[in-house]
Amino acid sequence: MPKILSACCGLALAVVISACSPNGSIDIAKGQKAAPGIVDIPIAYVKRTLPPANKDDLRNMRTFFVSADVFVKDRADASAAERNITTRVTGTGTGAGQWDASSLDVSADGSKLVFALRGPMVPNAKEEQQPKWAIWEYTFATDQLHRIIGSDVVAAEGHDVEPHYLPDGRILFSSTRQRQSKAVLLDEGKPQFEAQTEDRREPAFVLHVMNADGTDIHQISFNASHDLAPTVLSNGRIIWSRWDHAPGRDGIHLYSANPDGTGLQLHYGAVSHMTGYNNTEIHFTQAHEMQSGNLLVLARPYTDDQFGGDLLIVDAKTYVENTQPMLASGSLLGPAQSKATGDDIRTIPALSPGGMFSSAYPLWDGSGRILVSWTQCRAVVAGQVVPCSNAALADPTATRAPPLYSLWMYDTQTQSQLPLMTPQANVMITDAVVAQARSLPVVILDKVPGVDVDAALAGEGVGVLDVRSVYDIAGVDTAAPNISTLANPALRTAAQRPARFIRLEKPVSLPDKKVLDFRNTAFGASNFMREILAYAPVEPDGSVRMKVPANVAFQISVLDRQGRRISAPHRAWLQVRPGEVLSCNGCHVRAATNPKVHGRQGLFAAAWAGASSNVFPATDPTLTAQTGETMAQIRARISCAIPGLNRCSSMQPSVDVLYDDVWTNPAVAGRTKDASFGYRYADLTTTAPTNATCRTQWSALCRITIHYAAMIHPLWSKPRVTFAADGVTVLSDRTCTRCHSPKDAANVVRVPAGQLDLSDGPSALEPDHLNSYQELLFTHNAQTVNMGALQDILVTIGIDPVTGQPIQAPVPVPPSLSAGSALGSTRFFSRFDAGGSHAGDLSPAELRLLAEWVDIGAQYFNNPFVAPLN
Repeated sequence: MPKILSACCGLALAVVISACSPNGSIDIAKGQKAAPGIVDIPIAYVKRTLPPANKDDLRNMRTFFVSADVFVKDRADASAAERNITTRVTGTGTGAGQWDASSLDVSADGSKLVFALRGPMVPNAKEEQQPKWAIWEYTFATDQLHRIIGSDVVAAEGHDVEPHYLPDGRILFSSTRQRQSKAVLLDEGKPQFEAQTEDRREPAFVLHVMNADGTDIHQISFNASHDLAPTVLSNGRIIWSRWDHAPGRDGIHLYSANPDGTGLQLHYGAVSHMTGYNNTEIHFTQAHEMQSGNLLVLARPYTDDQFGGDLLIVDAKTYVENTQPMLASGSLLGPAQSKATGDDIRTIPALSPGGMFSSAYPLWDGSGRILVSWTQCRAVVAGQVVPCSNAALADPTATRAPPLYSLWMYDTQTQSQLPLMTPQANVMITDAVVAQARSLPVVILDKVPGVDVDAALAGEGVGVLDVRSVYDIAGVDTAAPNISTLANPALRTAAQRPARFIRLEKPVSLPDKKVLDFRNTAFGASNFMREILAYAPVEPDGSVRMKVPANVAFQISVLDRQGRRISAPHRAWLQVRPGEVLSCNGCHVRAATNPKVHGRQGLFAAAWAGASSNVFPATDPTLTAQTGETMAQIRARISCAIPGLNRCSSMQPSVDVLYDDVWTNPAVAGRTKDASFGYRYADLTTTAPTNATCRTQWSALCRITIHYAAMIHPLWSKPRVTFAADGVTVLSDRTCTRCHSPKDAANVVRVPAGQLDLSDGPSALEPDHLNSYQELLFTHNAQTVNMGALQDILVTIGIDPVTGQPIQAPVPVPPSLSAGSALGSTRFFSRFDAGGSHAGDLSPAELRLLAEWVDIGAQYFNNPFVAPLN
């Protein structure tokens, strides 16, 4: 427990005395000087009625707590009077019962306060009928309060929360407006709507910026779930908590970027979540930079009926994870995290002897003090609220009493705290800030096309993805034997290089049920939808430099010659802003043991140095290099110097999977160029998953959208007949359903070949799906023909101990395809490989379509607007 210092002016501590330490007494340092208040510097905070315990969830951003107002004290002192600055809007009393407030921030000069306010709520009305969260500003000197966005119409366009002042006077905030994302939806031919988070619980809150007067609102982050609690670092970059919830991920950790959204990267904590009490799970939120440059972070579980967690000091300058340092500090072992206080705080659903913190705000006066919202520990034993004494902590029947959050000044140097107000039952004081002037952070200007970024690329609505080598795995050259060998056409052919193509995939935005109430069966084997943005070849050295649509979230997949993903899918959502170049050294495989991340600049040295002379060995001499360039960078530099329509042609991706050998110099390599090939949608005789315009010329608007019934299922019944020269005599019939159907050509019942039925007709297990889909992707029962009908094969698996009769069960048939991995679907694809039983039965274009559909998740639909409705 911290030392609880006596407050000035006789502050009543009746509630605190019985609950501040395990023995029920206050531990006041004898002879210690009380921590001074912050004379003449105002503080502000939210005072609300204690919400119901089940309301607490970090992932619920638009939740309306009850009865809240913003209060100001002219001094951080227990004796200073408080005044309600929002009652002029909310009515008499704390929120007048129908308003909520949150997320306070102070301008760098300490003159203004900005916060989010919502109300008045309409009793018993539906969420869509309620008012939105809006951002308000208060000026301390003049006592003036106003909503930042003056227009009621504009203010109602989305929920706006968690505002923060940028050093240039603009306001950074999190919002459901999704301004640029909605423009992308229009480009995709869809109506504008607020895309839901990946678990579809509410609209995604993502980062926006607006002028001080509420004009020029624009979106700068493009996460598929929430981006929360943004703030600004001294170096001018912004930092926030991102709910990273792509398949295979689920955590809230810290990201950073420039204020215009460029340079987005992981900042801290992606694999440090199991660092809570007794190695339990925590998430990182409410990050504030301290005067030391470290981060003060509230670490807590997603949900907690005490609405709080522990305070950590994180050295994110030196570390990207608790035990993973930056490259410049590679010899350090950590930990990066240390407790901000001496409190025994337990981030689990149990009694926490040291109480809990709801919010914290560091001072910048050299004292190391923190203004905190803290509740002491109280227990319920035999129906009575008692202190968290040793006896209460040891009592297995003891439960947590409701919290009593009030304001305290915590001194990190003496590990003592001073009460600034009396805790009140059923009242929660939180979101406190200090109106203290501090040094203005560096101003990072927005990138200007033609000055900071390529104007032509920005005009196309694209950025650039630049990968030095996909064989660079966390700074290690994993190529066999090495990258330089693969890059030399005299030493390796294209067929000997494992990585051949790169694919960009994006999440499909999903609407609220009020917009479109489509059935969950639309997802099929995966609980998400995906579209493909583009393909590009991987150069011999593993490098890639390609155009990427701006203002969309995307992931990267590295593919083999057949267009199948060859490693675990990239999990984090990336983004580029118009004209931006996103550069990375390579890829990464996160090990199960001792996992390391790679999503931040400065973590690993590049494994590939690039060109050491003016020409790569055995390559075309016209492709002249500059020292350190990769092969992709060489091609991009040369092609971008060409004026007109062919400018930057080497960076132009495609909806098709195309390969041409532009590097081999036959005169030096001692062999001919590698053969060109392509898997083109134009070669399909069934419906292609993209339009004719995109098949001719890729643009940032192109999408590859695959639906099973329209684009995959027709492959099974497509005639695959070989005729004799007379055009009539059938030499062979390899049509899939000729064998994979429950009846033969004479209409006689049979077991489908391989126990796989690919014929038409709905599934008996899921009527919204064709039976072929269920058979391909889900375990089903083996069948046999009995008296002219198909029936399940049953086998005895035991004897019923009561009846003595045999216990029978069907024989399971495993699915032929593994949703999410074409390479892992060997039971299916191996049959079409050279030497396989079905080699040549499907065309290369058809196999490519199947492989990409399986890789992205083998969904039934990948557009909710064509799915069946409830």
